[in-house]
Amino acid sequence: MHAPLLSPLQKRLLDGWQRDFPLVERPFAAIGSQVGFDEEAVIAASEDLVVRGVVSRLGPVVRPNTAGASTLAALACAPHEIDAMAAIVSAEPGVNHNYEREHPDLPIWFVATGADRDAVDATLDRLRAATGCEILDLPLLREYRIDLGFALDGSSRPHHHRPASRAANEVEKRLLGRLVDGLPRTPCPFAAVADELGLGEAEVRATIDGAIAAGVVKRFGYVVRHRPLGWSSNAMVVFAVDEAEIDAVAERFLDADQVTLLYRRRSAGPRWPWTLYAMVHGRDRAVVEAQVRDVAARWPKPLDHRILFSTRCFKQTGARLCA
Repeated sequence: MHAPLLSPLQKRLLDGWQRDFPLVERPFAAIGSQVGFDEEAVIAASEDLVVRGVVSRLGPVVRPNTAGASTLAALACAPHEIDAMAAIVSAEPGVNHNYEREHPDLPIWFVATGADRDAVDATLDRLRAATGCEILDLPLLREYRIDLGFALDGSSRPHHHRPASRAANEVEKRLLGRLVDGLPRTPCPFAAVADELGLGEAEVRATIDGAIAAGVVKRFGYVVRHRPLGWSSNAMVVFAVDEAEIDAVAERFLDADQVTLLYRRRSAGPRWPWTLYAMVHGRDRAVVEAQVRDVAARWPKPLDHRILFSTRCFKQTGARLCA
């Protein structure tokens, strides 16, 4: 897959504002003043990034289970059923990510979200009924590194975990629900959102700032789709680690910059014994495989693990956690 052509301005936007987007009245003008372009040019470049699918949105990345509930799920089906089953999964409003991964009988992996755990369970139940397939429920138990940006030079930008100090309050939930598809690309985007919600413009900006400070929002800015930018060899690596050792193993893995995401999930018994999940994003499959070997070797004992490369992205949107 060839990366799309980006203008010099678009490269500056993606390298500079995947986080720390200015929370000011006219943010595009503020960015323009830093990069030598006018407000209109920054807005047009941002709109083009969204329209072409280089970024999924311009807005918040919400920490899991702070403004709602979510789980990772895997759907079991035969190879000839994948397209039909993936379409059913993607049509579910509570699903915000849906991928095909290389696994012989669990090829569809998706994230189900909702206002609370009951809503997530209802989504999984609807999908079980609609597909007639077994679905594994693999909820998050602990985050180790779960924040990510992508630099245009081919490197990722993992950030070390900072736990949330609290859950989202009701105003934050309303606002994050509105921002699931991102900010409007207008000169005063926060004012437009404020008008829709019956809030003050300054209140909207202060609420976002407070959510970031509390760790409810991990980052606010351009949310990049990694595949269009050339990171097409992306692997979810799962490890079977004894409960007593899993935190120590994770600490060793955090020293590896190639690990872009790292978290612990509940196993699903003998059907799915894996508990530690690492994501490695890259442009070349062989390089990613070598990186995985390097990561696994950081623990002195052999670790049973599997590499599940992503082969197709069916859906990638913001999490609808507050509806």
